[in-house]
Amino acid sequence: MFHFVVYGILLVILIMLIWMTYHFRSLSNENDNGKATETESENYKNGLLSSHNFIYAAIVLVIVTILVFTYLIVKGTPVEGHVMEWLNIVVRVMHITFGIAWIGASFYFVFLENALNRTENVRDELAGNLWAIHGGGFYYLEKYKTAPKSIPKHLHWFKYEAYFTWISGFSLLFIVYYFNAKGFLIDTNVFDMSPFAAITTGIGSFVVAWLLYDILCKTSLIKKGILFTIVGVIIATAFAWFYCYVFSARAAYIHFGAMLGSIMVANVFFVIIPSQKAMVKAAKEGKPLNPQLGKHAGLRSLHNNYLTLPVLFVMVSNHFPTTFGFEYPWIILAAISLGSAGIKHWLNLREQGKYSVWVMPVSVLILLATAYVSAPPKPGECKTNINFAEVNAIVQKRCITCHSSMPTDDVIKVPPNGVTYDTPDNLVKLKDKIMQQVVITKTMPQNNKTNMTLEEREIIRCWIEQGAVLK
Repeated sequence: MFHFVVYGILLVILIMLIWMTYHFRSLSNENDNGKATETESENYKNGLLSSHNFIYAAIVLVIVTILVFTYLIVKGTPVEGHVMEWLNIVVRVMHITFGIAWIGASFYFVFLENALNRTENVRDELAGNLWAIHGGGFYYLEKYKTAPKSIPKHLHWFKYEAYFTWISGFSLLFIVYYFNAKGFLIDTNVFDMSPFAAITTGIGSFVVAWLLYDILCKTSLIKKGILFTIVGVIIATAFAWFYCYVFSARAAYIHFGAMLGSIMVANVFFVIIPSQKAMVKAAKEGKPLNPQLGKHAGLRSLHNNYLTLPVLFVMVSNHFPTTFGFEYPWIILAAISLGSAGIKHWLNLREQGKYSVWVMPVSVLILLATAYVSAPPKPGECKTNINFAEVNAIVQKRCITCHSSMPTDDVIKVPPNGVTYDTPDNLVKLKDKIMQQVVITKTMPQNNKTNMTLEEREIIRCWIEQGAVLK
């Protein structure tokens, strides 16, 4: 009964907060149509905006509270796995949706900046313009050198896409890795630590990464593009190595992506949006604009643009154990990040009408070399015929605790990705997946929790190579 009362209170608060967002919007519209002076109207709208932002923050806090409360209720019960899977689905879809909006905006505005017409029939107050066609309509866009003579009432801000992408991603990090730290975050074969220490290390590393990056941006290196890039790549590689040294390889990759994503959203929150607010305020008050504000914001936005492809790679890397299953996963992580960022650099140059003969080939070569280096070694010769009984005994001992219709593992309550080995036929159908994850990359069992030996992996390999016969 207590649970239902708490849920009821939280839902009532959530509904009231959502209603308040609509109420404040209607007040803002009434203010636009009122007879107040421009200064009074502006002060009123600023007050509404502050209240609106507070309400949005409260909505996020209530939703997070509901999710955490739900987790605490179901933890250790038979429905834990079912609830956690649905939480994973809902938050993951939110994360992908907001991420598409944020990265799409980043790609578009960098393209817009690169493709502007800056010379032909451009008014003095403009930095450039662009004609475009999309969805059956023509569009004409203009960029001002500083600001228009009067700021329009309805000015769209691109910030919530970034904020909600990070919030949903951070929530997903808890759902998948932090709530199940012993199963997915910590690999005792890599580094033995408590769940609290592992979670604190992960979150703390994001703060450290932002501080290092922000300090680097404030040094003289920011004016020396190549040196800045080299130092940045070295720091990023060090974080890749660190994550692979303290976490499971799969978790290390996700934390590297979360680290880059945290830098990106911190750029938006601490630099880009404050600079834009200062520019708008100066324009409204008729004060001279500081051109450095726009330059700093634009540069941080460009940095975010280069980080998008590495982050996208990390988002899908969990589905490809060939990458994080390599003996030195941090090398693969750093190389793919560098190669994908190089491809983004080539695309940016191309949008500016510049053509490089080496950026794309070198980037592709880095990615091809990564694929070659991570290829599995040539297998040894199978000297004896392996029968199914030997393989099934290994599966029952090492795999069935998770991969069954009724898992007995202390953390995993539903079979991962719906894969079960309850019947011999399933082993045959999934032999290619077993070969990739159990034999080649050795990423299964998860963190080798059941201590599968190399000899057992060789027995499975030989059985599959001999035709995976059920006898």
